[in-house]
Amino acid sequence: MLRYTFDDKAIELSETANGPDIEFHIHVLGDAAMHQRVRDIQHDFEHNHVITDVLFYAFKNQEYQFIVRQDFHEAFILSLMKHRLLTSVTWV
Repeated sequence: MLRYTFDDKAIELSETANGPDIEFHIHVLGDAAMHQRVRDIQHDFEHNHVITDVLFYAFKNQEYQFIVRQDFHEAFILSLMKHRLLTSVTWV
């Protein structure tokens, strides 16, 4: 299992189980660069070989929803770290 931290002045992030999937809700509080980072995460998963690994939804109020298959949970967390939405990731 991975534990992570993020800057709560830049984003609000929640993770909830939804049947076999995991939903991440991200509300961007930061600048336009943070929005680009979220889109970069979307790009990572839209351009890999698995179509159903992560579904992405963008809303007008600077909120994003990602629905992540359980077997891609770690890859998604590491993508959040790669694109600097997270400040730390540790194995628990």
